[in-house]
Amino acid sequence: MSALIEFQDVCKTYHMGDTVVRAADHISLQIQKGEFVAIVGQSGSGKSTCMNIIGCLDVPTSGTYLLGGEDVGRMNKNQLAEIRNRMLGFIFQQYNLLPKLTLLENVEVPLMYAGMPKAERRDRAKVALEVVGLGDKLKNKPTQLSGGQQQRVSIARALVGEPAVILADEPTGALDSHTGREVLSMLQKLHDAGNTVVLITHDNSIAVQAQRIIRLEDGRVVYDGDAHAPEAVVTPDLAGKGGAS
Repeated sequence: MSALIEFQDVCKTYHMGDTVVRAADHISLQIQKGEFVAIVGQSGSGKSTCMNIIGCLDVPTSGTYLLGGEDVGRMNKNQLAEIRNRMLGFIFQQYNLLPKLTLLENVEVPLMYAGMPKAERRDRAKVALEVVGLGDKLKNKPTQLSGGQQQRVSIARALVGEPAVILADEPTGALDSHTGREVLSMLQKLHDAGNTVVLITHDNSIAVQAQRIIRLEDGRVVYDGDAHAPEAVVTPDLAGKGGAS
């Protein structure tokens, strides 16, 4: 069975003056349908670069990225936008909700881009908001909600298109610890329901909520395995630098 997400020797380089920065350094990995994977690393580790590539927001400098068997690196901007809308649901740290729209309208946005008829997208948005426990607040505006509720709206928006992958970028970063745990519990439930969840985080205590951890350092994979194995949290390399924080 082919992987849902596959990196084959992926590199991403940037030029900063005369210096070449290798943000992703020959990364190879596979994520199968139905997995809950955390990609974890400190600032500068390459995790944001990996997220941008997985999310079809950027393409590799070299190597191959396959999403659902499709070669993303060969796509133009319009094709990238199309596969992003069809295959991916995004959950961001800052929610990225539109303040003038109701919750229902916010959740409908990806379906509008997909060209779905109004009645159908309204029905699907209602169902998605019910899934995250906000079915009684369809006409509310985002500013009327707590941070945790706003993040639940963004989860509903990620779900509404029935994406192949839910990509969560530091989804608890703007929340207090209690609300953050609620959001992680919701991601667990989505995974239990059969969704593929990829969580991007710098925080070990959040990463261990996943089944599997891919740890990055200096653009390279330094650990890929069981999230609950002792070596998942602190690798020898990181231990030599004072441990993971």
